Amino acid sequence: MNYADIKRCDVANGTGVRVSLFVSGCTHHCPECFNSEAWDFDYGKPFTEKEKEEILSYLEPTYVAGLSLLGGEPMEPQNQEGLLPLLREVHERYPEKDIWCFTGYLFDRDIRDRMCRESEVTRELLSYIDIMVDGEFIVARKNLKVNFRGSDNQRIIDVKKSLESGEVVHWEGEIV
Repeated sequence: MNYADIKRCDVANGTGVRVSLFVSGCTHHCPECFNSEAWDFDYGKPFTEKEKEEILSYLEPTYVAGLSLLGGEPMEPQNQEGLLPLLREVHERYPEKDIWCFTGYLFDRDIRDRMCRESEVTRELLSYIDIMVDGEFIVARKNLKVNFRGSDNQRIIDVKKSLESGEVVHWEGEIV
């Protein structure tokens, strides 16, 4: 897996101060995507043990709320395999920190109902994700007034509650 960027102190992609990893590779190709250079799976640099340890050290301060995964597309199958060791370790070392994932796939149709059925990697990866912002960016629905999303068709989903209930549960967290 390659990555496009690592942001040490990001306040735009989830609640609180976060560490954000932008992976490379995306097959959605949404018109007017804010990060179209990261569509190419070969863009950026290889994500190695060095970058994983860097992210883990960035997460250490108590003021850091958690990790955000963006892209490109974190839920592309080849990116899931690259992200799984990182998420395992974040969950083990920092169980109090949350993990957000931004994806163009739909949580219920694409991820829960298809990918989880087809892949053990997806099932395990999803077990570590707390909040998922799903849905492709749609230019006609671009809305600068919605938090953490580019277009108002995108949803902010509480993954744990959604998996427990079997239905999509929208996140009701506070915006701080």
